[in-house]
Amino acid sequence: MVKYKESIPKELFSTDGHYLGRPFDFDSRFVKRRIRLVKNILNFTGKEYSLLDIGCGNGASIFLMSPYMKECVGYDIIKAHEEEFVNYKTANKISNCRYETVDVTTGNPHDTFDRIISFDVIEHLSDEDAVSFYYDCLKEDGLMVITVPNKWWIFETHGARLPLLPWNRMPLFSWLPRPIHEKYANARIYTRKRIKKLLEKHGFRILNIQYITAPMDVLPDGKFKDWIIKHIFPSDTTRIPFKSTTIFIVADKKKNIEKDE
Repeated sequence: MVKYKESIPKELFSTDGHYLGRPFDFDSRFVKRRIRLVKNILNFTGKEYSLLDIGCGNGASIFLMSPYMKECVGYDIIKAHEEEFVNYKTANKISNCRYETVDVTTGNPHDTFDRIISFDVIEHLSDEDAVSFYYDCLKEDGLMVITVPNKWWIFETHGARLPLLPWNRMPLFSWLPRPIHEKYANARIYTRKRIKKLLEKHGFRILNIQYITAPMDVLPDGKFKDWIIKHIFPSDTTRIPFKSTTIFIVADKKKNIEKDE
């Protein structure tokens, strides 16, 4: 994970300057937190279900899900992530996961899945309407869980192109009006209303939506970090938008309703 004063590596940007995102570390508290929340969803896991992870990166999330699923497939736009994915899979003798290089903004689904996860990916898509790809990949009775960055968290989580202010996690930058934020930010950011509207536009029905608390992975381990987590961010979710880095959404397909035009 990029620390608050670090610059984002240039290799994580496409040739046109679009930020493609950086995978979480395998031991990230945030990854483990999201997986706990997913596993608590009624009937989401099961040895009879196939799982697609869109934007799987190095596989940090999909490998934690693999013991509870029949088959797991990870899609990612960056071919270079495959080596780390395969190395971890081999070292940990995981047999039910595979990696595919896929661009969801230009590709066409060639398979459908019982379950989909996609964590902090939609904000990086060159066109957010590419969530139609998600819809086409999900079986009619399937379930999907996504996360997107929360606009009301006090720090910008993906950095911005501000030459006089190089910090990756600019305070309150995400609170600016959308046109200003999206002109300079490396990725989009969402309110609950905005992500709900986007998903419903493409045929999804929202089943649950929550704020996930800040994992504080950016802080060095120690007493101060432990105190912050214990007293300010003691639970996985919160009703207070300012304490949340991420919005967590559970959705399925609208029943007997065509996708919105």
